[in-house]
Amino acid sequence: MYQKNEDSLAENLQKPVLVVVVGPTAVGKTDFCVQLAQKLNCDIFSADSRQFYKEMSIGTAKPTAIEMRGVKHHFIDSHSILDDFSAGDFERQADNLLEAYFKNNPVAILTGGSGLFVKALLYGLDDMPSVSPEIREKYMKRLENEGIGVLQNELKEKDPDTFQNIDIQNSQRVVRALEVCEGTGRKFSSFKAIKEKQLDYEVIKIGLERPREELYDRINRRVDLMLEQGLLEEVERLKKFENHNALQTVGYKEVFGYFKHEYDYQSMVELLKRNTRRYAKRQLTWFKNQDHFEWFDARDPKIAIDFISQKLLEI
Repeated sequence: MYQKNEDSLAENLQKPVLVVVVGPTAVGKTDFCVQLAQKLNCDIFSADSRQFYKEMSIGTAKPTAIEMRGVKHHFIDSHSILDDFSAGDFERQADNLLEAYFKNNPVAILTGGSGLFVKALLYGLDDMPSVSPEIREKYMKRLENEGIGVLQNELKEKDPDTFQNIDIQNSQRVVRALEVCEGTGRKFSSFKAIKEKQLDYEVIKIGLERPREELYDRINRRVDLMLEQGLLEEVERLKKFENHNALQTVGYKEVFGYFKHEYDYQSMVELLKRNTRRYAKRQLTWFKNQDHFEWFDARDPKIAIDFISQKLLEI
């Protein structure tokens, strides 16, 4: 049992707890998690696959020291874009770091919008071959545009064994099976998945959202702020690394295109805003189709914090 001061929500926990906070870009995860960390007296572990890289700050909306308000953040500026840092690498490093952290601390917060990295830490990764991002992107767009029913029927035709043995209402499982079928030319059921990951801590999972128009307005204003803060200068410094995987992402690809004279400045700005809005929509679609996330309006953080507080009392 952890011994904390009498005001701590974590004083009677029998096991450590990881509070997972997800949501689309610009929804307000940073501010919420800092508030929560101050209340719980704990550290924050980032699962934002772009904020790991110390060379990328403006284009990733990395929290500043002022925004962190003295709360320790892990996996911010932890790697270089020259590092090959996959979701599997993150899982291993985060597992080790959390194991050491939980020896002396009862609660930690994991936050970010990179669904694969969150999934890797909580559930482990399938023992499956890698599939090109283009194939996944195609199926995610089809999920948004055509709905899960069409994809379920396609999976039933291509791989009836998998169709019978997975939760076909979980769109991520359906998409994963279809992308492996297409990417490898083999049935998903011909591959063996790893055993379910066993965690040494409890998990509380919540998601943050906002009304769409408000979220899109926040995204548009964030892009304007990035440009004011020097996004073009940041990307200019990274031009020689353009082909590195870390830079093949929203917020950087559009500026590289502008530097190559593929479009004018105003078109670049509109692309940045449009592509970031689309990225946010994909993030929300991904997380909404994951099980066991409780969703809260980011405009009223107290409701979500009260929910987490109650969950901690029940553990």
